[in-house]
Amino acid sequence: MPKERGQKVVATNRRARHDYLIEDTYEAGIVLTGTEVKSLREGRASLVDGYAFIDNGEMWLDAVHIPEYTEGTWNNHAPRRKRKLLLHKQEIRKLIGRTVEKGLTLVPLKMYFKSGKVKMAVGLARGKKSHDKRETMKKRETDRETRAAVKERQR
Repeated sequence: MPKERGQKVVATNRRARHDYLIEDTYEAGIVLTGTEVKSLREGRASLVDGYAFIDNGEMWLDAVHIPEYTEGTWNNHAPRRKRKLLLHKQEIRKLIGRTVEKGLTLVPLKMYFKSGKVKMAVGLARGKKSHDKRETMKKRETDRETRAAVKERQR
């Protein structure tokens, strides 16, 4: 059976881009059990409540929901367990220094298959204030209106 190539997105955290200003992104591998991978191949996962943290020089992912595999047996996985993220040591050291800064956190952005392996896009993010969110929505609305006006003008 040939390995799949390219990227197949399993889950995205659209709420993260609304609530946070993403300063930097990192691609990390993730340690999973067999039934978790099978469940992900069915396209079932939720990153909404998830967060990442660094503990003893290791990066962990918590509160990400991967539902139990429907064909699984008594040996199925727990849906919201802590999972280890795989990054290079120098990347983790750099993230330790950055997350110590006030207001920076690690947020899961996207989970996908890349060349048959499950990968996670993790963002170094700063929380937005409510006025920043309104400003972003206002800017998006004006951009939409200008695109519509240009399109109408070209007709």
